[in-house]
Amino acid sequence: MTDNTVAPVYELRGLKLIGWRDMRHAMDYLYADGVIKEGTLVAINAEKMLTIEDAAQVRTLITDAEFKYADGISVVRSVRKKYPHADVERVAGADLWEALMEKAGREGTPVFLLGGKPDVLAQTKEKLNRQWQVNIVDSQDGYFRAEDRQALFERIRASGAKIVTVAMGSPRQEILMRDCRAVHPHALYMGVGGTYDVFTGHVKRAPAIWQRMGLEWLYRLLSQPSRITRQLRLLRYLSWHYRGQL
Repeated sequence: MTDNTVAPVYELRGLKLIGWRDMRHAMDYLYADGVIKEGTLVAINAEKMLTIEDAAQVRTLITDAEFKYADGISVVRSVRKKYPHADVERVAGADLWEALMEKAGREGTPVFLLGGKPDVLAQTKEKLNRQWQVNIVDSQDGYFRAEDRQALFERIRASGAKIVTVAMGSPRQEILMRDCRAVHPHALYMGVGGTYDVFTGHVKRAPAIWQRMGLEWLYRLLSQPSRITRQLRLLRYLSWHYRGQL
């Protein structure tokens, strides 16, 4: 019988990634024996792989995170190419966050929500409470002053949160999670980018069929043509993939 509380680790360009078979495996791993893991959870896609390569600070932040997983289909395909017998699937960060919130609601796990616009954060809290009765012990939108950071960290510690989700975009959210963990280490931190916007319907996600086909990037490009420069940058990642440089 497969033990879902453990997972293999695969390496791409020196970055160690957890290989989850599916969402159930991910949740059993993070909530092993009913206890939420402590550390930092970071989604890895092709764009983030490029940023890690080019920005030393970001590379250090990501490398130091305990739990890195394949959020992008390109990264999953690279793992499978490098490790032909790897049983790994894409676990989208937005889906993982929702699964964590649903589980937290069932378990009564205390959650701190950080980031996003004030109205989006308020709607996120309301929907989480209504949908899964999530125990949100405190929250803070993303519009706070730099001089208030330390007081915010103290608030997070005082809240007793066991899950802290941070919606600020990269690398700002990774920097904040690192600094907050120095004050409150006994929690699982998750960078979630624009997930609150998607959850509350402010941003439309690609339809499920596009996601299953690995074409979520194309849907976003068609919806927002200004992303073309970001997409062209990914040609460098494709070069790594097809030349076996991962």
